[in-house]
Amino acid sequence: MPIIQSIEVCVARVPLDHVTSFSNRTVTERHYGLVKVRSVDGVEGIGFCYVGSAGGELFRVAVEQLLGAVLIGKESLGVEGLWQRMYQEALLQGRMGTVMRAISALDIALWDLNAKAVGLPLHKYLGAVELDTVPAYASGGYYVEGKTAAMVGEEMASYVALGFKAVKMKTGRWDPKGEESRVKAAREAIGPDVELMLDCNNGWVDTVQAMQYLSRIEPYRPYFIEEPFGPDDIESHARLARLTSIPVATAEIGYGRWYHKQLLDMGGAAILQTDAAVCGGITEWKRIAAIAAGYGVQVCPHWFHDVHAPLVAATPNARYVEFFWDDQVLNFRRLIDRQLGHKDGRVVLHQTPGLGFGFDEKQVAKYGAWTTTS
Repeated sequence: MPIIQSIEVCVARVPLDHVTSFSNRTVTERHYGLVKVRSVDGVEGIGFCYVGSAGGELFRVAVEQLLGAVLIGKESLGVEGLWQRMYQEALLQGRMGTVMRAISALDIALWDLNAKAVGLPLHKYLGAVELDTVPAYASGGYYVEGKTAAMVGEEMASYVALGFKAVKMKTGRWDPKGEESRVKAAREAIGPDVELMLDCNNGWVDTVQAMQYLSRIEPYRPYFIEEPFGPDDIESHARLARLTSIPVATAEIGYGRWYHKQLLDMGGAAILQTDAAVCGGITEWKRIAAIAAGYGVQVCPHWFHDVHAPLVAATPNARYVEFFWDDQVLNFRRLIDRQLGHKDGRVVLHQTPGLGFGFDEKQVAKYGAWTTTS
């Protein structure tokens, strides 16, 4: 019986090698919340989340002062009950934001621990659809000083040369004419048959502004336009979905099944990008994916391919995992001891128990320190 004995928590502050921009913000470092949950039998599960470009200590406080005590001494197999207890404990401090991300990290660690305890890789423990690989799109196309439209095209073409049949780039920072030049360069570089995704990172304020961009971009046949507006502006997402031929994708920073159901009820998303390290962990992600299936909506989870690859493998209505092949933007990759590989545009799943990797303790020590709750 796997009883939870202790929890370790760390905030790792990892600087970017190059200052990197999105449609409306610039990032110089990333703060990651890391946890290790250990059972009395000595089995250890790991979890993690992205806190943001500042404020990582909020994560540590949430784990140490709010959530850890809920788990210590409890059986790790009671995942649904433990999730509900953590959520109830956090009602006043944060049903979204950093506290929910802390719940997410701890929940991921519980699933990792439980899968390890029975000796199964996570995707098989969950009940797999895909056993060996899952389809992926290569993500990039960020704004870096001096990076031209032609260089974005070259970057997208480099992913295709690696075998990817779908790629994603950022959009929304330049004016409509400039963004059209970037998308045009990408489409010409990758050819007509590779799927091209666009990510706006909440860059537009209303549908009038959005259509100034999308009317120019529609001829290049994007697979989706991601996060055109702020996450809580569900009505604008729904209106835009009626105005453009480009499918709208969103919900990467959506919290909980109730938000996602409202988004689906209003027609605000053709594709959900729900992130297990944001929405409430694997437990809540599975619920949301099941709700989406009832609406005939695909799930293409955001970020952290290390946890999302096994989830996509275990979810019939999940189409793609977002894959970052280097550590220049998703520099979380520097903190783990084993990377996912890819072949022919598909991510190769780990076959060892649990998530299939651990933290690289030498690297983690460069950016943060562990503290223990028991």
